[in-house]
Amino acid sequence: MNLAKWLCRTARRCPDAPALLRGTNVVATYSGFAEAAARLATGLVDRHGIEPGDRVALFMANRTEYLEVLYAVWFAGAVAVPINYKLHPKEACWIADNAGAKVVFTSANQLSAMQPLTAGLVEPCQTISVDDPGFADLRNHAPMVEPLERSYDDLAWLFYTSGTTGRPKGVMLSNGNLHTMTFCYFVDVDEVYASDAALYAAPMSHGAGTYNFMHVLRGAKHVIPESSGFNPSEILELGRTIGGISMFAAPTMVRRLVVQARAEKSDGEGLRTIVYGGGPMYLADIEEGVDVFGPRLVQIYGQGECPMTITALSRDLVADRSHPRWRERVGSVGLAQSCVEVQIVDKDGATLPANEKGDIVVRGEPVMRGYWRNEEATREAIRDGWLWTGDVGMMDEDGFVTLSDRSKDVIISGGTNIYPREVEEVLLNHPSVVEVSVVGRPNEEWGEDVVAFVVAKSGSELHEAELDQFCTDNMARFKRPKLYVFLSALPKNNYGKVMKTELRLRLEGS
Repeated sequence: MNLAKWLCRTARRCPDAPALLRGTNVVATYSGFAEAAARLATGLVDRHGIEPGDRVALFMANRTEYLEVLYAVWFAGAVAVPINYKLHPKEACWIADNAGAKVVFTSANQLSAMQPLTAGLVEPCQTISVDDPGFADLRNHAPMVEPLERSYDDLAWLFYTSGTTGRPKGVMLSNGNLHTMTFCYFVDVDEVYASDAALYAAPMSHGAGTYNFMHVLRGAKHVIPESSGFNPSEILELGRTIGGISMFAAPTMVRRLVVQARAEKSDGEGLRTIVYGGGPMYLADIEEGVDVFGPRLVQIYGQGECPMTITALSRDLVADRSHPRWRERVGSVGLAQSCVEVQIVDKDGATLPANEKGDIVVRGEPVMRGYWRNEEATREAIRDGWLWTGDVGMMDEDGFVTLSDRSKDVIISGGTNIYPREVEEVLLNHPSVVEVSVVGRPNEEWGEDVVAFVVAKSGSELHEAELDQFCTDNMARFKRPKLYVFLSALPKNNYGKVMKTELRLRLEGS
């Protein structure tokens, strides 16, 4: 079924319900939202020749027009290709070219950089700025009566991975993948009510954008902050003003939001649900988040290849400190979601016993259809129906999965596996450490040495001997770093993930 039918049904059921908000200002009701998408869809078909299955890219910051364009693309039976607006225009053009996009929607500040680049693409591609009159002209077309028919297996969303180790790969997600992801959210993560509001403070081109489906189905609000991004004080104010806010936040965002709430003496009034994921959330940060916000934190473990739907840790489990092993559970990524199977396997794919570390694999309806025009990568990722996530972890007797690291990040020293996250967790407990990332450095005798890149809290002085003693006091000696490198900030990619590849390159050049 075409995803745009969800919007049409909600618009008929509650046409006057507020749908799109810029800050606290209502930009469109659900009837207005659906009509805008239907008009844009006609414009895409009549003026730009978009046919079912064609790709249409979105390269712009968070704004209400983003959702209008998304649903217009689906109305027309086409495939949405969201591109992180923080990418360089050359990178965005590479993605548009690889996807074979016929149209790229962007904004005025990016259009001038995009147009000369798209002229040189292999397949013709038109650029449309949502700030220019041409976009308004598309809205003047007669609305498409109904979304074009699409099947369960038809492609709907082409998501490009962040590409930290090479060119990004296009993850093919079908209508069926996204249907299952959406329904599973209601079962395993959170309910959504018409009085709720989805707040888009992280890039809508990434995981945050997938939260639109649940809120469209329930007729809830969609809020774009005035800043178009993440501003902790702005978010706390929107919570107090609008209420019922649910949002996705990367671990660094949760940490900043907690710090701001403490400064304002706020308990997160009006924030209903904060879903965290997209990277390791350290135990100390989770505990502090619960201390400040109460049972509002929920964790999802997923990836572009299986969006939002590998495991989940409910708000009750995150906040519960009564269980004898509550710290282990809070430090996990939760239980397998209802629509998938999750296993821990060895390098040959054999299932490992409880509490033994290995590769995390998953299978089920949300798993991608493969990588766009990349059969070799697809064969490597999906084996005998199982998606190899590239993550290492273990599962306890109760089914709780705990992540260790990406498989490529595991450090092997003296024939022993050392998981960087274990070392990072210890160092983050030091009162003067604000950020840390651990990588391996080649060693002819031992294979690899452990190296810690450390960011000190503002106004603090840190010394290698002090950290070395702290590690000796809190972990096995063979795990402690052989070198500490002090930085003012960790290098991160456009999705906020630490670039361990860059840290390794720095070691090579030192």
